[in-house]
Amino acid sequence: MDTQGQARVNPWPLMAAAAFVLLVTIGMRMSLGLFVQPVVNTTALSVAQFSLVIAVFQLMWGVAQPVTGVLADRFGARRILCGGALLLAAGCFLVPLLPTLWGMLLTIGLLLAFGTGAGGFSIIMGQLAAKLPPQMRGFASGAVNAGGSAGQFLFAPLVQGLLVLPWAGWQGVFYVWGGIALLIVPTAWLLTRGGGFQTASHAAEHDGRGLKAVLSDALRNRSYLLVHAGFFTCGFHIAFLVTHLPTEIAMCGLLPKVASASLAVIGLANIAGCLFSGWCVGRFRSKYVLFGLYASRVLMVAAYLAAPRTDMNFYIFAAALGFTWLATVAPTAALTGKLFGTRYLATLFGLTMLSHQVGGFLGAYVGGRVVTAFGSYGWMWYADMLLAGTAALLNLPIREPRVNK
Repeated sequence: MDTQGQARVNPWPLMAAAAFVLLVTIGMRMSLGLFVQPVVNTTALSVAQFSLVIAVFQLMWGVAQPVTGVLADRFGARRILCGGALLLAAGCFLVPLLPTLWGMLLTIGLLLAFGTGAGGFSIIMGQLAAKLPPQMRGFASGAVNAGGSAGQFLFAPLVQGLLVLPWAGWQGVFYVWGGIALLIVPTAWLLTRGGGFQTASHAAEHDGRGLKAVLSDALRNRSYLLVHAGFFTCGFHIAFLVTHLPTEIAMCGLLPKVASASLAVIGLANIAGCLFSGWCVGRFRSKYVLFGLYASRVLMVAAYLAAPRTDMNFYIFAAALGFTWLATVAPTAALTGKLFGTRYLATLFGLTMLSHQVGGFLGAYVGGRVVTAFGSYGWMWYADMLLAGTAALLNLPIREPRVNK
């Protein structure tokens, strides 16, 4: 029988604070593709070089997930969230001052990556799992992920609106972002206050073992490694699209507003997708939820390739993609929690996010190399379909416990 050895936590302020942090960090992360054309047109950087900057950002954001997860497990989430917010603000303020390849690799590729990474999924999901009872975690994860999707919906038109203003431009966007990043500091207190939810089974789940022993077990666990493999392909898919969809739209002769509107539609549709995913996690096994999400991406890309390149078709494509966009996070976090419990979830889920972002690095960078070399994205779309289909199949052999730990 479960016993409650903790103070009750009101879930709604907790979820609101978590959603706001993701709104800011995911909104920024998912809007970087809108800077490709403005930066290339006003600096000495090429499309391939700025794609490399975004690719390094994606990779370092992934590295930040387990690093900040370990630090949060050791020193507390509040300190890491606040430190990350200050790092993010500093990076944003420095980007316009260092408009070179190496300058942007430092500011965007490292400072923004670790700043947004500190407010990313590993710590946020760890806080939700630690403070909420098991029966609420699926819904809470979906609702909070919807906050991240709302960030993309809000940040894309914000960025595009500032880009066209003569007194702002892409440089002004980063100054605005720096101010927004500082709002995470007071929000971190609301997110991390109060005790955690602990049951008798949770208290005993690691039998006193430390992080090193749990990591050793995890890295030998076949199901955990399959979660990593599937999430790797997810990262490739998302980073390729969020980085290169605006360029693909521009190459079709459509206006820049179509690109920003498409990214906004992705974010809006994913609000519904994340809520639906969270609902599914509470009712079905997470591996089957992931199978459906990944398999649907194959059909979406195939339909896009067969359709004429019109603004309306891009909006339809964006809405379909958006429904699955961040919807994979809740079932992936749930799977990790079911396999190993929640004590070190920030670290263990952070490692899965690292695999996700290794895929993200390849999706962003290889896409830039392909379009530079061949003048179109061509086979990248077919590679995306192949990887999505593979991810769907890799989830089926996972041995998922039926009851949350």
